[in-house]
Formats: sequence, C-alpha cells, structure tokens
Amino acid sequence: MDNKKKENLIESYKKYAEDNGFRLNPDKKVVERLIKGLFANEEKYGAKYCPCRRVSGNKEEDKGKICPCQWHRDEIEKDGHCYCGLFVK
Repeated sequence: MDNKKKENLIESYKKYAEDNGFRLNPDKKVVERLIKGLFANEEKYGAKYCPCRRVSGNKEEDKGKICPCQWHRDEIEKDGHCYCGLFVK
C-alpha cells in the first residue's frame, strides 16, 4: 500500500468526519487496518467498500456500502461509532 495514498485517504476521512460532527477513530492501528481493507476492496471490487460489509458483486446493490457507507450516520448516532469503527462520536 502506497503510504502517500494511505495518508491522503486518512486526511480526507478526518476532514469529512470533522465537517460532519464526528471524528475519525483516535486508535491509529484500527484506522490503518480499515484503510488497508478499503484499498484491498478497491483493488478486488473497483471501489472502497467498507471492510465490514459483505460485497455481493451487484454494483447497484453494493453502492451504499462504499465508505462512508449509507448507514454510518445512524450507527454513530445510535452506538457512538460506525459498524467498522472508522468514525466515532
């Protein structure tokens, strides 16, 4: 994994979180593991699908699973974090 790409993605998710009233998980190991999974899914499926979601291969069905997924705001509000833990309250 290219370190520059990784750092750029982390920074963009950090800004996204701040702009939307939550935070990127402060545990760097968790964030790096999830970023690695996002890049692996992008290589395998062509999009940065959340590593915690099951990809069916149906692009229309799977489009809501691209990080940040369609459920992350509800999960953060309900549980204090999204399902995978990339974003926290």
